[in-house]
Amino acid sequence: MEEWVGEIWHKYITRKASTDYHDARIEFSQVAKAVGVVYRALGGEAVKRIEAASPRDYAVRRTFLQKIAGENQQISLAWQDEESLRLPETLAVFSTKELNRDLYIWLAVLAAHHQDKFRHWAIDNQALVLSVLTAYPSLQARYDRLAKAFVESRADISKRPKEEQLMEQSIVQAVVNPGSVNAFPVVDYAPQPVYLWLYPSAKVNPNILPEYNETELDEQQKHLATKGKTNRKKAERVEANDEDKGMMIFRLESMFSWSEFSKLDRGEDDSDEDDDENQRVAEDLDKISLSQQQSQKSARIKIDLDLPSPSEDDIPLGEGIRLPEWDYKQQVLVKEHCLLQPMLPKDSIAKKLPQHLQKTAKNIQAQFEQLQTLRYWLKNQSQGEEIDLNAWLDFYVERQIAPTAERGIYQSFRGGNRDLSCLLLADLSMSTDAYVSNDQRVIDVVKDSMLLFGEALNTVGDNFAMYGFSSVKRHHVRMSLIKNFNEKYSDDIRGRIQALRPGFYTRMGAAIRQATKVLQEQGSTQKLMLILTDGKPNDIDHYEGRYGIEDTHQAIIEAKKLGIKPFCITVDQEAEAYLPYLFGQYSFTMLSNPTQLPVCLPQIYHRLTTQ
Repeated sequence: MEEWVGEIWHKYITRKASTDYHDARIEFSQVAKAVGVVYRALGGEAVKRIEAASPRDYAVRRTFLQKIAGENQQISLAWQDEESLRLPETLAVFSTKELNRDLYIWLAVLAAHHQDKFRHWAIDNQALVLSVLTAYPSLQARYDRLAKAFVESRADISKRPKEEQLMEQSIVQAVVNPGSVNAFPVVDYAPQPVYLWLYPSAKVNPNILPEYNETELDEQQKHLATKGKTNRKKAERVEANDEDKGMMIFRLESMFSWSEFSKLDRGEDDSDEDDDENQRVAEDLDKISLSQQQSQKSARIKIDLDLPSPSEDDIPLGEGIRLPEWDYKQQVLVKEHCLLQPMLPKDSIAKKLPQHLQKTAKNIQAQFEQLQTLRYWLKNQSQGEEIDLNAWLDFYVERQIAPTAERGIYQSFRGGNRDLSCLLLADLSMSTDAYVSNDQRVIDVVKDSMLLFGEALNTVGDNFAMYGFSSVKRHHVRMSLIKNFNEKYSDDIRGRIQALRPGFYTRMGAAIRQATKVLQEQGSTQKLMLILTDGKPNDIDHYEGRYGIEDTHQAIIEAKKLGIKPFCITVDQEAEAYLPYLFGQYSFTMLSNPTQLPVCLPQIYHRLTTQ
């Protein structure tokens, strides 16, 4: 009974204290796609994520009812940093859905136009609004509607201190007439939220964050940090408990609320770790407390122990190859930043094509046999079936300028092998050890795909090579040699494919640069690079997030400048968030069912090479 009454009271007092228009509420998820299109179409950085902003502390003066209800302590505002654009989770500040939807679009326009950091929040926002309205005059009517609704939505502060009244008047004037206010009074409380403006980044002060060394993050911490879609949290730094002090307690978290913090130590036991439970707790917490732990030193040892011993590892070929890497913060290509180690799969022996693939292989081979009869035009011939109009026109123009020796102006229709080279680059990171069905892992699907790919290209006679890659930081990028361009496809190659194992992380930029060098050495007219992957670029030394995306993007640009056509095939269901930026809108494909990759890969190659 008490719980029922308490729930009714909470709903009543919360709704009574709220100033939102609940019937006009718009969720960020409803406008996320439209916001993304507007932001990037107007020049916003393509690599930035566009996400909902977690509520943040906002020291605004609250009404009596808001204090009773506990409302307005945290507010979701619009802000951006180098990694992402964050917009309010919901907007119900105006009386109609149309106005709240327009507000989301307006904030996306502001964010796309805003490049520098704020020096003075209110003055800089006025200048930003003016520059946007000058650049896009058609937005003036929309802004006027939003400004009018903004003024009407402001709470009455006639009983507040004079300084706060002056601050409110200044903000209203700055919104209605951008650029008209150059000075703002100093007040004890923040003004009411100005939803028409961007706010400074909500990043936590780095002085309160633990100073972990980049090499001291263990694999489990990286997994928990990237797992799920948890909103960003506030952080505070606390003193760590001494390991030989404190009190041992049982795990009775259910008796505490998630927001409480008890500085009690407990014994560490790997057997009682529950990643899913920890993830759920992190999502519920408003603030996460961090401390410097001496045990972090052991994480570095753990990572080193994860590497196989030389007797169990793949076979290295040579001392490695130095490769550059793109630093997007400095906008410079750092020379010899990575060490790529070519390797041969360990314990590979000559093997036949597995029995379960033989029927599919025959069907694919029958399709590819049609490409053997492909015919083409041979240019610059002294005689032939037709006149080459382009060659004749060049000859005619040159002859008008100066005496010109005769040359072939005919073209002849010939048959023969296709003039192209293809390099297949497969992601062999540790994520390929995940299961996609009851019987198959991602690595099994990749191996079947490479086997069928080899059978198909061997049938048509195209020049091709196959490599795999993974990495453990920049000094250990592993490039598995499966078949180079000079080797004949045989049982030895089939054996290497079947000996492949999941590796480590995905330093894609270095692998693409090495693949580009290999392809560049081929004399073919067409050069195709096919990339198989199940996730985005990442590694454990600052390569995850935007750094890895930008380096891979730069590597793709370098390959395209050399006449190479990169194309990505992925089974990552979230790939649409980053692959258009990396490869271009029409240079990748995403498979919803990973088990279809072995059949789809030869078909995709067939389509790419017969256009």
